Amino acid sequence: MDDVIALEKKLLPDLLEVMAERYHILQYLRLMGLIGRRSLASNLGLTERVLRREVEFLNKQGLVSTTPQGMMLTSEGEKLLDGLEETMKEISGLTELEKSLRKRLGLREVIVVPGNSDHAPWVKRDMGRACISRLNRELTEQNIIAVAGGTTLAAVADMMRPVRGGKQMLFVPARGGLGERVENQANTICAEMARKAEGSYRLLHVPDQLSNGTYQSLIEEPGVKEVLTLIHSAGIVIHGIGEAVTMAKRRKSPPEWLEKLRRDQAVAEAFGYYFDGAGHVVHKVKTIGLQLEDLKTRKAVFAVAGGASKADAIAAYFKQGSDSILVTDEGAATALMNK
Repeated sequence: MDDVIALEKKLLPDLLEVMAERYHILQYLRLMGLIGRRSLASNLGLTERVLRREVEFLNKQGLVSTTPQGMMLTSEGEKLLDGLEETMKEISGLTELEKSLRKRLGLREVIVVPGNSDHAPWVKRDMGRACISRLNRELTEQNIIAVAGGTTLAAVADMMRPVRGGKQMLFVPARGGLGERVENQANTICAEMARKAEGSYRLLHVPDQLSNGTYQSLIEEPGVKEVLTLIHSAGIVIHGIGEAVTMAKRRKSPPEWLEKLRRDQAVAEAFGYYFDGAGHVVHKVKTIGLQLEDLKTRKAVFAVAGGASKADAIAAYFKQGSDSILVTDEGAATALMNK
């Protein structure tokens, strides 16, 4: 495959460029749904004249449908994208990047989508799509899936689709999350995933950060106990990786905690654990839900994080060792390989 692509690049470089551009247009339409031509051209960095020419071609091929309201991908376009995905990753070098990064981080698997979510927010949706596609391969007849909070996980929820084959899916929050913005809370994301997957869900109505006394009191509550049992029974976990100080501020942590994180040079956060650049835990928040050690006994753990700015956080988190499946973007993957 690699040899064929190398020959094609030499013999037909223009053809591959056109192919990549048309694939990119179709990919964006899949992620964003119905969209106007002007908005599409702006987001893809194309002139309206160039986009009009390409859309006319794609429309004739039955890959795109156009209406007065805008353009959208057809089912044929969807099939074509699925069929070409691995080929386009080979052509763009993403397949080799995945292999190199998997070896560098010592992970079970790495999936890299094109783009950099720091500059193109829609790339988060592509990470979400890639995560859901890979998740489907892990599903059995009965599934309990624990999901964390955050903006990236919200994008994963946005791309969830009904699962074929009569598989039962129960979604639970990986931890308490009251106190964050509602749309980023694990409870909200859990419920949205269940709705789109046509599954069921249970919620955990507890704060994200607790004192020892409050923690002991809450875990004895019958309703909390019941949900915690389900959470610890989850075979699949989906979570993000945050930048330490950013996450601490978002959760309205006390000033003394922020100072401690800065002093200890914390760069990453996940599940209430804060890590320095060497992967050491420098701070731990008392939370109800999954703990770091719980991940070792799960069937599959998906970490979804992208953007070149997240490279330090991703590298630090995985230094503590993990058998995760990392779903990231080209921006983060390239920055990680250059570290």
